[in-house]
Amino acid sequence: MTPPGRRTGARRAVLRASTARRAIVALAAAAVLAGCARDTATDTATGVAGPATDDTVPRASDEPRTAPSGPADPGPAARTPRGTLLVADFGSDTVTFVDPGPGEGRGPIATVEAGTAPYGLVVGKDGRAWVATAEGVAVIDTATRTRLALVPYETESGPVTTGEYRGGGMGIALAPDGRHVYVGVNVPGGNGTLEVIDTATREVTGTVPVGRRPFDVDVSPDGGEVYATGHDSFDVTAVDTKTLEPRRMEVAPYGTEGGLGSWLKPHYAVVRPADGKLLLPFEGERLAVLDPRTGKVAIERMTADTHQHGAALAPDGTLLVVGTGPIAADDEDPSLTVRSPDGKERSVPLEGPHEDVTVSKDGRTAYVTGGFTRDGYWNGITAVDLHDDGDGYGAPVRIDAGERPLGIAVL
Repeated sequence: MTPPGRRTGARRAVLRASTARRAIVALAAAAVLAGCARDTATDTATGVAGPATDDTVPRASDEPRTAPSGPADPGPAARTPRGTLLVADFGSDTVTFVDPGPGEGRGPIATVEAGTAPYGLVVGKDGRAWVATAEGVAVIDTATRTRLALVPYETESGPVTTGEYRGGGMGIALAPDGRHVYVGVNVPGGNGTLEVIDTATREVTGTVPVGRRPFDVDVSPDGGEVYATGHDSFDVTAVDTKTLEPRRMEVAPYGTEGGLGSWLKPHYAVVRPADGKLLLPFEGERLAVLDPRTGKVAIERMTADTHQHGAALAPDGTLLVVGTGPIAADDEDPSLTVRSPDGKERSVPLEGPHEDVTVSKDGRTAYVTGGFTRDGYWNGITAVDLHDDGDGYGAPVRIDAGERPLGIAVL
């Protein structure tokens, strides 16, 4: 979608001088001309030209492709700076690249067609993003901002629709070695499946039954197991990545009373690298700590007292949990819980419901998406400063993004 950038250069005049004075003049002129040379990369989505530095997302286009769909690769001049945010536009069929700022350039810088109602996404070290949509898993080259392919699901999940209960991909994760992608596929009215995609061939190589509405998918630190969080079945299904054998583990600190109508269900999880245990927040009151080796669940107290969805871990082990807002009269408003490894918490108020969260590479900033799976969403991201410089924490900053942004990653 972005045409090749233009390289402007200066021609050095080669002058033959018969005197020392003429040679000096010629050299001076050449130096002035050379100083005017600049390398630029132009983004047609914004019409803004910027420096073509090497601090960009790695290109994935040097690997084999199979039946690419969407626009052709525009060439090496398209540049996506590191630190750019990539969000799944659940209210559209696109992903949006967002400059988190600060500065006048803050906000959306480009969009790429992905597929209907994209939900979760994950980005590999090669700069390739895998996006779970209602139609299939879109493969996006984040450097050139093009869709390389759309991998259809093996699971029959009904007509392609939009909205909270649509069929198709939800949670998605990448193996530590980058060789496989795991996507949870929702089947309206029934149990979901976990589909395994070979990243080299972009083909589904296995399907495994999991719980209902697999909101989230995570991988163990060693890549030996994949965990699908079944929102409507109060469970986590562990899948052995070699045998594809599943194990169901109930996670229901409030019980399962109310069934499909209950609000007290698991949503998102994170895997703690230190011990491989899964952390699943509930209602800003209880943190379920699941040991996948035994299936046992321990409960730790939380303090936000609000309905919770998205979760992420900062590099230092700080747990970030999105509070979407009240579901009962005594619940608190939307917030971001910042929980240190020793269990101490602070709650950062958010303006309006949010859904998912990620954190910058340096661990200083959390980015919270305003998409929300239910009513009340908004088209933006809130940036939350996690670093106390001695004068306290900065106020949250709202950033325009795409259409109902849901899944998010930092490039």
